[in-house]
Amino acid sequence: MAITAMEAAISGVAGAVAGVGAAAALGAVMFGNTGGPAWFAAAATAGLAVAAAAVLVPAGRSLRTGGVATAARAGGDLPTSRPPLVLRLGLDLVALICAVLLLRISTAHGYQLVVAPEGAPRIAVDYWAFAGPALLWLGGALLVWRIIATTLRYGRRMLTTMLRPLAGPLAGTVAATLHRRRQPVATAATLIACAIAFAVSTAGFTATYRQQAEVDARLTNGADVTVTAPPGAADTGLAGPIVVTPGVRHVETIQHRFAYVGADLQDLYAVQPGTVTAGAHLADAWFTGGTAAELMRQLQHQPDGILVSAETVIDFQLQPGDRLTLRINDARTGTANPVVFRFLGVVNEFPTAPTDSFLVANADYVTAHAGTGPDTHLVDTGGADPATVAAALRQRLGAGPAITDITATRGTVGSSLTGVDLAGLTRIELGFALAIAVAAAGLVLAVDLAERRRIFTILSVLRARPRHLAGFVAAEACVVTVPALLLGAAAGAGLAHVLVTILNGVFDPPPDRLAFPWGYLGIVLFAILAAAATAVTALVLVTRRPALTLLRGE
Repeated sequence: MAITAMEAAISGVAGAVAGVGAAAALGAVMFGNTGGPAWFAAAATAGLAVAAAAVLVPAGRSLRTGGVATAARAGGDLPTSRPPLVLRLGLDLVALICAVLLLRISTAHGYQLVVAPEGAPRIAVDYWAFAGPALLWLGGALLVWRIIATTLRYGRRMLTTMLRPLAGPLAGTVAATLHRRRQPVATAATLIACAIAFAVSTAGFTATYRQQAEVDARLTNGADVTVTAPPGAADTGLAGPIVVTPGVRHVETIQHRFAYVGADLQDLYAVQPGTVTAGAHLADAWFTGGTAAELMRQLQHQPDGILVSAETVIDFQLQPGDRLTLRINDARTGTANPVVFRFLGVVNEFPTAPTDSFLVANADYVTAHAGTGPDTHLVDTGGADPATVAAALRQRLGAGPAITDITATRGTVGSSLTGVDLAGLTRIELGFALAIAVAAAGLVLAVDLAERRRIFTILSVLRARPRHLAGFVAAEACVVTVPALLLGAAAGAGLAHVLVTILNGVFDPPPDRLAFPWGYLGIVLFAILAAAATAVTALVLVTRRPALTLLRGE
């Protein structure tokens, strides 16, 4: 044990030094800060503890079960048939149940971001909210181990049938071997699945974060570029010059007016229902009572319809179809005209709208009863640089209209957690996730198959054909890799969903669906399959030249 402890200490110190150096370098390059000594000391201590546990615990187990030589002669082919103690106690199910309960408690009241009245953001961190995902990680990993081990234990006949295209006549032998070695195989597959889950959950959460940061900026600015007529100005024909400006794909014009709902003055947005859904990139999560397209279709077919905020619904106890009389200033006479609308649904968010109460109505109906109001033009650049298009519009339209672009807005939005720029941290996380997934798939699979070299060598000596030998190795690799990919991807997607759900209160507005960077995930999948194929190919080439020492168990 003394020699083993020395080995653990050397590997731990080397890993800690390398890790701290890499962290300092990345911090200096990405953030201009190398970090503090306290964090480095904590990380180095954790690394030493992990190295000690990874080396000393298996060594102690080997000594208790008969020594290293006995374990080597056994070749790992006859492990105990009993599952680990944590699974016999059902701790995987206990952890998952506790995770669900904690998540229900956390999401019942939402995770809120507290903003000081002066505008300085302050985040109130509820660490219990993250106990649920931690237990979900633990329970999910143990459940993956249980699923794979149970399948290998009771699904031998099914496994034989599934492996026959790869292993041919050796399919039964491969299935029997995997049945005996179900615990080491389940362990290897679980490690790969955890690495894949980390990659998928990290990618899903960061992509959703970026998506909502873009939505927040778009809601604030209104579109890629927004052109607002001067206060008090009527329609001055700005839409025509805007449309012919280079880089402009579409212009959606809305009227921004004000209306009295009782004694409450609210913003009124008069829109063209037939085009505003696509033109303003309306999201379903911004509405209650139907999707964005459905409510705009109702607004088009029922011109006197109106969408109001949830606060107004509560204040006036509105039901769908109820009449609502607004007082809107008539641009033609300068007097406030009472205009009758019918309540259709609830709008929670709208481009350029305030965060409290506002109204959305049919522009043709509003114009017929109260004249034309000031226009706001939402410009879709179709992928062209918004700053460049905004500059061209300023040159074409002059100094009268107010012109803003989403690029400048991204740097000023700070109404929620999505106002924090995590681009540098995201690149590090995604790169780290890719490295872990590839290392897990390649190294874990290579080590697992290398432990089987004795059996592969025996098959080679017994004149097994190269294609049969390759099929044997590939079949075992598939049994480890394919379940890990499927279960890991499912676990990662679930974890990303849980994290977004917990942080739903800090997204403004909450996302209506998760976003995944499919290009990045495709690279991860290709890299994992390439690493697995490399490990299989290398082992097949090695076992073609039998080593007699392996046959003697040395």
